[in-house]
Amino acid sequence: MTGPSRRNRLPGGSGAYPLSMHNAKPNLASALVGHLRAQISGGAIPPGQKLPSENELIAEHGVSRTVVREAITRLQAEGLVYTRRGAGSFALTPPPPAEPAAQALVPRTVEERRQLIEYRVGFETEAAAVAARSRTAQDLSAMDQALRGFEAAAGNAAVSMSCDFEFHLAVARATGNPYFGQAVENFGPSMIAMPRGRLDSADTITADRLGSVAAEHRTVRDAIASGDPHMAAAAMRMHLGNSMLRLQSEAGLGPAL
Repeated sequence: MTGPSRRNRLPGGSGAYPLSMHNAKPNLASALVGHLRAQISGGAIPPGQKLPSENELIAEHGVSRTVVREAITRLQAEGLVYTRRGAGSFALTPPPPAEPAAQALVPRTVEERRQLIEYRVGFETEAAAVAARSRTAQDLSAMDQALRGFEAAAGNAAVSMSCDFEFHLAVARATGNPYFGQAVENFGPSMIAMPRGRLDSADTITADRLGSVAAEHRTVRDAIASGDPHMAAAAMRMHLGNSMLRLQSEAGLGPAL
């Protein structure tokens, strides 16, 4: 009887493993998830870079297409990658290490994304107001850097999402209150993740919508820089309100924007 085929071995394994065939596929997927997670978190695959194709991962790791797709799905749920139909999977900025409980809630449905934005309206509006009173030149520089990255992304959704997250993190840190920053860090890039409808839309439509977000970010930044807490809170509330409208539009629940 021949030994296990290359397709049924663990990545980097010797070709044999003490697992039943019933348990092989989940363990193979977990091994591939761990490998790709380490590459993304370690910077070997930087934000915005395309991951190896399904065929390349199959050939490199000796696993089935089902295993590869399961691994990518898990990484999407962790906020480490997003997949655009016909283009492949791309790396996102990895969230910082956190306790498992802090990472438990990851929005996956339109309703969960709506609930997350609803929550963000409360704490990020207050964060913007506090930031207007507490921001430093270094804080504004961090916002500017995220803005420049967002505007230079030129429709690259992975880079845009990463820079979007970095902007909101910079606002939270500008409060000088570590709890605001920790709240954003615990969500990680999943708090910004775009619905599939936006990722699969035409580049021109995506560019228009990303342009609107960039302008709103600039308004928030300038309001914080002005030192006016009320103006900063209003700018953030408007931005997140528009985010809610965009989500509803992309889900077919509202007028096209």
